[in-house]
Amino acid sequence: MLLDGRDPLVVEQAARQLAAGELLAFPTETVYGLGARADDDAAVARIFGAKGRPADHPLIVHVAQPDDALAFAADLSPRAQRLIQAFWPGPMTIIVQRAAGVAGAAAGGHATLGLRCPSHPVAQSLLAACRRLGVPGVAAPSANRFGRVSPTRAAHVLAEFGQAINVLDGGDCALGIESSIVDCSGAKAVLLRPGVLTRERIEAALGEALHDPTASATPAPGTLGAHYAPQARLRIMSGMMLETALRMLGPQPLRLAVYSRSLPAGAAPGLIHQRMPLRPEAAAHELFATLREFDSRGVQLIWVEEPPADAEWDGVRDRLQRAAAS
Repeated sequence: MLLDGRDPLVVEQAARQLAAGELLAFPTETVYGLGARADDDAAVARIFGAKGRPADHPLIVHVAQPDDALAFAADLSPRAQRLIQAFWPGPMTIIVQRAAGVAGAAAGGHATLGLRCPSHPVAQSLLAACRRLGVPGVAAPSANRFGRVSPTRAAHVLAEFGQAINVLDGGDCALGIESSIVDCSGAKAVLLRPGVLTRERIEAALGEALHDPTASATPAPGTLGAHYAPQARLRIMSGMMLETALRMLGPQPLRLAVYSRSLPAGAAPGLIHQRMPLRPEAAAHELFATLREFDSRGVQLIWVEEPPADAEWDGVRDRLQRAAAS
């Protein structure tokens, strides 16, 4: 059922549902999340069941304000505190050592846990209401079936789960791709997943360089090699490869969509084409919605022009590469 996130009374009722152990989808500035109270392992288990997500693949716990992180973290290192001060509320997830006996299911049974304080006003109102009801945080992965395209609109969540789960509608998500994830649980800061925050901005806040993940990196959400996949097969091509492939098509390409910054002259008239924005933040905002739109039109193939090599495109590039690997 769709709920009006602009109505304070509706938000209070939604918080009571979470407090009672029910599932609720809600908006953040990045994507819509599928939430359960993080301190209730039975409630969190319902998230894994609804998504078809492996129980050892950890979730992110969302908190109303920075101080609430202390309910879940064994320790907040100076490195973690610098990121919290710089980017909370906002699209930054930090991985910390988990406090003993807390949020074991949300952590996937691991000793570490991801924490975030979202900036979306509906999420902020919901989390504050939960806090007043004694709920210290809400565990929430993206509100979609495991491995599929993340939802950035309430309608996307309804398309995934129908009326089985209540959805707090807060409009379109402003950013459109998931948060950056930085592992602060060890001896060095590791960028596990890029987002809209550039590596340069994160390093400036940390006062040190970020390291890339290794094969033994800390488990974190959304870091599997194959993820964020549409139903259609997605392939990334250089602009030159894409132009060559399009020119080789017959006059009526079979169920093909193209997402590119330009469309070569003479492309087949039956082609479904969506122009990729020239700015990374605009591309991130519409990326998942575009992939879902292609799926809704029944395409079998999606050809995407590879994003520019600039660091500010890292988040978009990461999502496309994982979608293509699925």
